[in-house]
Amino acid sequence: MIFSERFKGQVMVVTGAAQGIGLGVAARACAEGADVLLADRAEFATEMASEIDAKGPGRARAAIADLETYEGAEAVMAAAIEAFGGIDILVTGVGGAIRMRPYAEFEPDQIEAEIRRSLMPTLWSCHAAIPHLRKRGGGVIVNVSSNATRGIHRVPYSAAKGGVNAMTASLAMELAGENIRVVASAPGGTSAPPRRVPRNAEGDSEAEKTWMAEAVEQVTASTMMGRYGTLDEQVAPILFLASREASYITGSTLVVAGGDTG
Repeated sequence: MIFSERFKGQVMVVTGAAQGIGLGVAARACAEGADVLLADRAEFATEMASEIDAKGPGRARAAIADLETYEGAEAVMAAAIEAFGGIDILVTGVGGAIRMRPYAEFEPDQIEAEIRRSLMPTLWSCHAAIPHLRKRGGGVIVNVSSNATRGIHRVPYSAAKGGVNAMTASLAMELAGENIRVVASAPGGTSAPPRRVPRNAEGDSEAEKTWMAEAVEQVTASTMMGRYGTLDEQVAPILFLASREASYITGSTLVVAGGDTG
């Protein structure tokens, strides 16, 4: 369901917007009137932005940047200012487990890579966006977390998303007096089209394929509804949290996982 003009006159930055939940958020926000900057390190984010822009009524542009670096986050915010003149809403969608394996099987560099992928882009993007939200006299940050703060075969990812939840609560407390809300959505398992950029560029070993299957079985079994969610079922709560309808919600993490609270 599209809420016509819900975000009319507002500028939204969506990170990790080239595919999956981030792309869904960007497309629907633009359909509801927002001017949207799609930020991703995948070059095809430009293609996605062009498709969304053609449908309107909002405008869509892309910024190609590595959000695992602070320089990348700063470049994204600068691109939003250049394209649209300000920032009202930030949705931090970068993240995702790279590998699925028992914790004892992770190598130290693999643990660090999971933290860089699923925690640091949120920290960097929030930090880079705050001055621009202040210039607008307020705004909203919606961090896309995960209910996988409890789950097998992804302990480093769980730790990263637990960090996202904690920084959401603390940052909300810091910024509440400045009319800036900070909230999070914690999706559970979500059905999505095949990824154009693979989760693990090195490919999964046979053992990792087995561990992945075990993790999927655990996620499905932990969900009261007994199924994965759809992209639309994840996009809608994120946009609600970003909207004025959620004006009295801050510091909270909304779990969207069919009853599996993580």
